Amino acid sequence: MQSTTRTLLAAALVLGTVVGPSALPAVASAPPPAASARPADPTVPALEDAIANLSDATAALVRVGGTEGVWRGSSGVHDLGTHRPADPGARFRAGSVTKVFTAAVALQLVAEGRLDLDRSARSYLPELIPASYKKVTVRELLNHTHGIPAPDFPGDTVEEWYANRFRTYDPEDMVRSATAKKPEFAPGTKQHYLNIGYTIAGLLIERVTGDSYERQLTRRVLNPLGLRGTYSPGADPRIVGRHNHGYQKMRLDDGTTGLRDVSVWRATDAWAAGDLISTTADLERFTKALFQGRVVRGPLLEEMFTLPKVPDVKSGAPAAYSTGLSMKKLGGREVWGKTGGRWGYNTAIASTRDGSRTLVYSVNSTDAKGQDSGEVAVNLMVAAYGRP
Repeated sequence: MQSTTRTLLAAALVLGTVVGPSALPAVASAPPPAASARPADPTVPALEDAIANLSDATAALVRVGGTEGVWRGSSGVHDLGTHRPADPGARFRAGSVTKVFTAAVALQLVAEGRLDLDRSARSYLPELIPASYKKVTVRELLNHTHGIPAPDFPGDTVEEWYANRFRTYDPEDMVRSATAKKPEFAPGTKQHYLNIGYTIAGLLIERVTGDSYERQLTRRVLNPLGLRGTYSPGADPRIVGRHNHGYQKMRLDDGTTGLRDVSVWRATDAWAAGDLISTTADLERFTKALFQGRVVRGPLLEEMFTLPKVPDVKSGAPAAYSTGLSMKKLGGREVWGKTGGRWGYNTAIASTRDGSRTLVYSVNSTDAKGQDSGEVAVNLMVAAYGRP
């Protein structure tokens, strides 16, 4: 996957692409003197190629960091009306990357003795969690081994979801809907990645602190790290501030299939499991701080790097999700992180355990919640870390 400078320049003119230079470092601030002696990052051409042709997206924002090299890139357009170049500093919907933040807040509360990973969720929320789920622990909520099914939502297609895009969902009602059903499996025996565990985790945070989830997140993570571009939108369907528009492929009013602007969409169905709005700069700062032990401190950080020894409920493969994070082996090494998808937006944070290579991207995919990862997102992961 190589391209010449001339080819990339042509792509830049067509797509409004802005990519980092082919030599290190490509950073806004001045690097330490030793950095200038580092060799060029050999992955830069592949990273450039990954965002040069947005076959299934309208914009891409990328930040690569760590001791192996630093690179910044953006491509695509701000919106399909003006075709202005994509804003590399724009906010976007981070989707399930929110779970990493929620897990971090929960683990901080464990460190303070206010939550216990081995205690049942029902012991904290007895009026909400029924006896049929009395054995589900806080740890099992956070690592998706709880066995609680998903709640019922109106609609099965993107068109039906779009029609309900301004509906407001109450987290307690979602929990009641989910726990009214039979368990999918005995807690702690299998893994099924769902939002519901983190919806309950958000309610646990509120119960033990007597405060809102949003204020606790801001006080414990966003403010200490200076993440000024990150916030929980609540019931506001807008992305406040600078943002590139997201588009979703769907059936239009005239019966044809095309792209619809889905930038304005209420995210209360996701809440503590997936409603955050952020920037690539903020997510990169958060990822580095998390892996350095500056967000969750001491032995509890290992919870985020420990996979439960159970099978996935669907595939039977070994569990791939820990508390907050997930793990993939790429280029012969473990890469930990989290992806997220909201309509019109795909996001990911990733890092080697030692922080030698970090990756953050926001890709405005036109099928952001499809069954498969988009081509651009896959190419970025492979470019940054290597093939599985």
